[in-house]
Formats: sequence, structure tokens, C-alpha cells
Amino acid sequence: MQTLVWLRSDLRLHDNPALAAAAAQGPVRAVFLAAPGQWRAHGDAPVKVDFWRRNVLALGRSLGELGIELHVLPVRDWSRAPQALAGFCASHGIGAVHVNVEWAINEQRRDQACEARLREAGIAFVRHHGGTLLPPGSVRTGKGDPYRVFTPYARACREILRAAPPAAVRAPKAQAPAREMAPLPASWPEAAPTLAALWPAGEAHAHERLRAFLDEGLARYHERRDLPALPGTSALSPYLACGVLSPAQCLRAALRANRGEIDSGQAGARAWITELLWREFYQHLLAAYPGLSMHRPMRPETAHLAWRDAPQDLAAWQSGRTGIPIVDAAQRQLLATGWMHNRLRMVSAMFLSKNLLIDWRLGEAWFMNHLVDGELAANNGGWQWSASTGADAVPYFRVFNPITQSRRFDPDAAFLRRWLPELAGLDDKAIHEPSAGERRAAGYPDAIVDLKASRLRAIEAYARLSPS
Repeated sequence: MQTLVWLRSDLRLHDNPALAAAAAQGPVRAVFLAAPGQWRAHGDAPVKVDFWRRNVLALGRSLGELGIELHVLPVRDWSRAPQALAGFCASHGIGAVHVNVEWAINEQRRDQACEARLREAGIAFVRHHGGTLLPPGSVRTGKGDPYRVFTPYARACREILRAAPPAAVRAPKAQAPAREMAPLPASWPEAAPTLAALWPAGEAHAHERLRAFLDEGLARYHERRDLPALPGTSALSPYLACGVLSPAQCLRAALRANRGEIDSGQAGARAWITELLWREFYQHLLAAYPGLSMHRPMRPETAHLAWRDAPQDLAAWQSGRTGIPIVDAAQRQLLATGWMHNRLRMVSAMFLSKNLLIDWRLGEAWFMNHLVDGELAANNGGWQWSASTGADAVPYFRVFNPITQSRRFDPDAAFLRRWLPELAGLDDKAIHEPSAGERRAAGYPDAIVDLKASRLRAIEAYARLSPS
């Protein structure tokens, strides 16, 4: 009997528990299920789908060099996964299927249905943990509840990880002569436009970026990560989202650079480890609270907020024409690159949900529709943090002033000039908040909202809610 590894958001050879366990049992095959209907239902961005397609091809070549054949099975959506998987197992003599767990509700239900179908055929369905540093559910409060506040959660994680950091998992050895990967199904065509130059596929490129960040960016990460004009972040989020890199690989790399220290040592390394733990926190919340997968707020009383129905304001925000330069520059970066700087994700999200008082879920969906690194847990967590509807979210009365944020984090306006060329001729002070005459001369729109008045409107709307 052969074993099968079902690859999902774990498109890597190294540090892949499911792949390693399947290969250790004997001859192994690999499958990936291409589900365009499911991707559309999830609102996945074309640039993301294309990035995953290119990474599947890269992984298929790497597996082929080891004599492991990767099959891409076309399915309409996850409802067809049990039949497709059972049929493949029957025709290839598969005795066990190994997977790394995914935590979103649709994927949990998919796996339950697949396990039941395979059990009927006498095929084992074996789960592993390859997408998080610690298995969701394993880090709990003293009362046994999931953490809803980040700081004590992160403290508990650090204590566990300090004592037992995740061990590396070796890539499987070659099991047969090299094989060619079969062509991709026609239902998964190349998307346009592809941003292959910005986001090259494959483990080699991911690790090259990780090494470059460790060598050139980690030491000053705490100083530069909020400055959108600089390459101050790791830019590894797309590779983490599709599992070309594992969070454990990133943590081990940070620990090596920081002499094994997880909460002391270099300030840059400590700050990056904290960001890895924020990602982990949102994954754990997604597993503990299935309603997050259905875009429900963590704070139930905020479901009754009187959101504005303002399609013209929403369209202006989406297209980068709000008249607030830092918000518009951020949206134009997203549209052009499939990525937005994290500080600007917070600024943009808070502007939509508070200054415009538009339902955060519309912004969450817009980001997913355009982000190459779109990931439900992190995207939902970030939006609920900014909108003050989530776990350990910013207090509702805290509303970023985007002009202040722009002046603080882009003081010489290098980011604004890159993405708002019509304003490039203004001086470093005026460009953050152009006058009426400067706007007209540049063909730049008036601000669609008064920041002070809209801030008060948002605070009043939130204050009317009663905690349930």
C-alpha cells in the first residue's frame, strides 16, 4: 500500500510534517486539489491564485526530483473533495492520507467529510500540525479558556517555546527516479496580470528572502517596520500564507540570529518574533471561534452598529480617491502590487470602519480580493482590530488620524510621492494635507470626509452600543 500526502497551505518540501510522515511509511504520492469555485467563494485575489499556481508548479518540480509524483485534481469546490480524494486513493492503492491541519470552518468541514468517506474505504486520515508554532487549543488560560488578549497569550507562548522550540522536520529522501509533473488542469489557467517578478515562486526564493531579511533588515526591524517608504518588513507574508515557508522556520531563524533568546537580546528580533506570535494568535482565535470564519464580530454587540450605506465613499476608498493622501497611496500600492504595508493596512482599515463608518466586512472582502498574501485569520484579525470589533482590539474611541500617521511614518513623503505622482511637486508639509488650491491644481480630489467630525460620529455610534 502507498501513502498519500494531500498538500494544501503547506507548499514546501522542508519542515512539512505531513509530507515527512507520509514518506516515512513507504512509497508516497502527493495531491493538490484545485478548486476554482471555492476560491471564488472565498474571494481569493487573482494574484493570490496565480501565486499559488506558480508555487504548486515549483513544488511539483522539486518533488519530481525525489521521484514523488504530484497530481493536481480539479474539483469545483470542497463539496467535491471527498469523492475526488476517495477515487484517487482507490485507483492508486492508497492506505493512508496525511494532511497538515487547516482551521477555517469550510476547511474543517471538508476534512471531516473526507475523513468519513475514506474511513468507509478503510483508509486512514492522519492529521499533523505544520501551519502554526503550537497547535491551536494547546495554549489556554488558567481557567482552560482560549486567550482573547494578546499579551498574556504571547507570554504563555514564549514560555512554551523557550522550553521546547519546534524541531526542524527533514525533507523526504528520494524514493525513485525523477518524474515529470503532469500538466495543470485547464480549470486553473494562468491569471493575468501575474506579478511574478515581485513575488517569485518556490522555496529557494522564499529562503533567499528570509536570509536577506535576516542579514539586512532584522537588526533594525523595530525601527523601520512602520515606515512604508523603506523595505523595513520581511515581505514574507505571501510565502507564509501558502506555506512555502513555515512559521517554525521563521522562528528558528530569528532565534539563531538572536543567540537563542526569544524575549530578550536584539530589539529587532524580539519585535519580529512578536509579529510571528500575532499571526499565531489570529490562527488560534480562528480555530477556537468558528464564527470568525463566517465574518462575525468577536464582540457580539458590535453586530448592531449603525454602519453607513455609502457606496460612493466605498468606491472612493477602493480606488484611492478619498482625498486623504496616505489612504489613497496605500490603496494604490495594493492595486499595483497585490500587497499593502502593514501600518497602512491599519490606517486604511480604521479610516473605512471609523471615519467613513462603513462595515469593516466590506473592507475585509476588498483586501482578500486583492492581496497576494490574503489569509482569513490574519485579514479578519487585522480588520476586527482596527474596527474595534475583535479580540484585544483597539478601543473604539481610538481613531487614527491619517494625516498624523502620514507625517509620522512618511516624514519626507517618499511613499506619497511614489504612489501619488500628481502631488509629487508639493513640499514635504503640504503633500500630507494639500490645500484646496493645491488639490485643484494637481487634479487631486477634495477629502470625502471631515476627519474631526467623522471621528466624533464614530465614537458616538460605538458608545451607543451596550455590551451583551
